[in-house]
Amino acid sequence: MTPRTPVPPSSADRVTVGSDELTFRATSDATAGALVAIDVRMTPGGGPPLLHRHDAVEIYKVERGELAIYLEDDAGEVARVVAGTGSVVAIPGGREHTIRNESQSPARAYVVFAPGTEMERFARAADELTTRGTAEPADVLALAEQHGVEMTRPVPTGAPGRSSFSSRCA
Repeated sequence: MTPRTPVPPSSADRVTVGSDELTFRATSDATAGALVAIDVRMTPGGGPPLLHRHDAVEIYKVERGELAIYLEDDAGEVARVVAGTGSVVAIPGGREHTIRNESQSPARAYVVFAPGTEMERFARAADELTTRGTAEPADVLALAEQHGVEMTRPVPTGAPGRSSFSSRCA
């Protein structure tokens, strides 16, 4: 892998998936597919609307605001935790999960997917649908499936809570 020049924030590569804005900081091409690193900005109500799973590991570092993380545990139960500014949450590959901004304020996180190729391809394809004005939910779900993202079910209401994160790893 050849070292690349850092991407300055003003010229970064941005895409939109749903209402979320993703800014690529390290692409899968630049890392030979090992990972993709993204700044994610989520408006209130943002984030994937369904629980899902994929092979890639995800690591979220909440930079601003708070995110609700729904994550399947070893027993198959989905618990909701709230991750505030400074929190780091690791989501193992293959686990049912979703991340939502359920607060009234915008949130921002630095996110790493490893491996990164399929997640980046999905985000770019979803952005293309949005740009063309043809981003119907069924089309986005089909794109997700094409890129190894299995949508499993709606976010459970009343998911059991665990303690909130505060600058610690899950």
